[in-house]
Amino acid sequence: MKTLRYTFLLLLIFSFLLKVGFSQSVGFTKYNFPNNRDALSNAMANIKSGDKYYDEGPGIYRLAIDEYLKANKFNPDNALLNYKIGRCYSFDNDKSEAIKYLENAIKLDARISLDMEYNDVNYLLAKVYHLDYQFDKAIEKYLAHKNSLSPEQLAKENETIDKRINECEMAKELVANPIRVFVDDLGETVNSAYPDYKPLVVPDEMMIMFTSSRENTTGGKRDRDSYYFEDIYVTYYEEGKWTLPNNNYDLNSSNHDATAGISSDGSILYVYKSSGGNHLYQSFLTNDFYALAEKMPNNINDGFKQSSASLTFDKTTLYFTSIRESGYGGQDIYFSKLDGKGRWQDPLNIGATINTPYDEEGVYITPDGKNLYFSSKGHNSMGGFDIFKSEFNDGKWSNPQNMGYPINTPDDDVFFTMAASGQRGYYSSKKKDGFGGQDLYIITFLGAAKPMVLNTENILFAYLEKSAMPKPAPKIEQNTILSGVILDADNLTPLQATIDIIDNSKNELMASFESNSTSGAYLISLKPGMNYGISASKKDYLFHSENFDIPENAVAKKIQKDILLKRLEVGIKIVLNNIFFDFNKATLRTESIAELDRLNKLMTDTPSLKIEISGHTDNVGSASYNQKLSESRAKAVVDYLEKKGVDPSRMEFKGYGFEQPVASNKTEEGRQQNRRTEFKILGK
Repeated sequence: MKTLRYTFLLLLIFSFLLKVGFSQSVGFTKYNFPNNRDALSNAMANIKSGDKYYDEGPGIYRLAIDEYLKANKFNPDNALLNYKIGRCYSFDNDKSEAIKYLENAIKLDARISLDMEYNDVNYLLAKVYHLDYQFDKAIEKYLAHKNSLSPEQLAKENETIDKRINECEMAKELVANPIRVFVDDLGETVNSAYPDYKPLVVPDEMMIMFTSSRENTTGGKRDRDSYYFEDIYVTYYEEGKWTLPNNNYDLNSSNHDATAGISSDGSILYVYKSSGGNHLYQSFLTNDFYALAEKMPNNINDGFKQSSASLTFDKTTLYFTSIRESGYGGQDIYFSKLDGKGRWQDPLNIGATINTPYDEEGVYITPDGKNLYFSSKGHNSMGGFDIFKSEFNDGKWSNPQNMGYPINTPDDDVFFTMAASGQRGYYSSKKKDGFGGQDLYIITFLGAAKPMVLNTENILFAYLEKSAMPKPAPKIEQNTILSGVILDADNLTPLQATIDIIDNSKNELMASFESNSTSGAYLISLKPGMNYGISASKKDYLFHSENFDIPENAVAKKIQKDILLKRLEVGIKIVLNNIFFDFNKATLRTESIAELDRLNKLMTDTPSLKIEISGHTDNVGSASYNQKLSESRAKAVVDYLEKKGVDPSRMEFKGYGFEQPVASNKTEEGRQQNRRTEFKILGK
């Protein structure tokens, strides 16, 4: 019995030593500072003031840090204060200070992890290790936190902790195998000490609209987390640099207003607004300005929150993010199609291949509708949101592929959008060298590394293992940018004309939009590997057509093409650039159908119109042969129109051979221009 009492006494003494003897943490008490009562009082006041900011949220943690550091200078050995300072610093881009104070908190009192209010200290330290690329240390602390939990707590947190550990393992793999890109901050003129994100870039990359929660936001209000309300800002690329962002637009209000998406031609802007609900709005470009935003239909805005959107090139399918009861968990990606009456159909969830139990955000669909970029906290993320890519093949989306490091980081990487050229991407990321919160970055895709040229003198290089070779970057379409203005051919005044984009190989209308009503400007992004027919038309004018056959391996380039539309007047003639014949024959190819139908529509809409169809050739071959060929080709066009119902008395056909060249026959380019089909107005 004495032995038991003695053992029990030892346990009590050991327990007491654990509580008071082994802890190095020094409390802010008169007992510890009997001769510094005034300084102690000031330190306590600093802590009280810091706690007030601390309780209001991360948006003003910087103010809490300022107060806490004053108290910490007086007493640097308090575990709880070190914890709070470390937690505040964990929201900074650079995690080194957070690591220092959290490590110190555990060093001063290891039992802090047992405190119900502060038992996440190991988890918090693991998280900042994770964000600071110290992945092995992060895993160690994630496990330490896991081992400190009660059975009830473990049941709640086990899945999350295991996910964080898997993220660290994925991060180690991705960082060890970086992809070939440059990732550059847009600079301190654009980025601020506050969160800057959701970049939208117009096709020529001369303007970026983005969202920011900075101090000059409209209304100056703060949210529940003490961050400023969001506003939409605009910056322009002028004289080799970005201008100071401006938020003085009618799109902004005293509530949250954020960029959500933009159509590939820049004519439709999607914005997110919190007033009256977390909904999507659309704004149309009119006279160089985006008009007052209109709320999207109720079936689009039926979820708890709709924050990002992307429209296909033909403007018939809208992809957007939403939180709905029908989802897989968190925020999911949905899509809606436009019906024949111009109404958005009820949205459908894009499916479990893309969506996860975690949040998906920042959806972007490429102009061809075949590649989907989005951010997710699920899949094989290396931490926070990562950017993923999925391809649409055989009627379904492929398993998403992580875009890799250094695009993705352990922190949030989100709201990716591709420039029309396909050479650059824009997104927001929170990096160690950032200016504060998320910043805007430009990604330059370098493509696959060129193979090394070997010779007999350097034959040893032939034994280089494949695993040591640089990995290729993701395949990015090198789109051609076609831009210009549409003008009246007589007085050169700008015209608002309809522009149709045709897939000549399928005779399908890909997209239809209008040039700017004030400037006549237009801009089109054309992906490689297709033959495009492009026409501009306006009432009381002859249509103008162009043909662009862009090879699969074409490099990105910009083409300036101003279009002059001619009024419907007798004697006016135009070239039909999308009429094609088999080689040395008068057989119309199927790629000509869209252009022929366009001509048929003109004849139908103007029943009094009389025309001449003429054929022209280059000077290769005899004059008689070319005259006969050109006449046969002109007749083939007339025959097609006659079959469509055009009265033959309204049409004439002639072959001019090579008698009327429009360019020199000494070059292949000139001879190609001379091989053409024209029509001329004979009467109206």
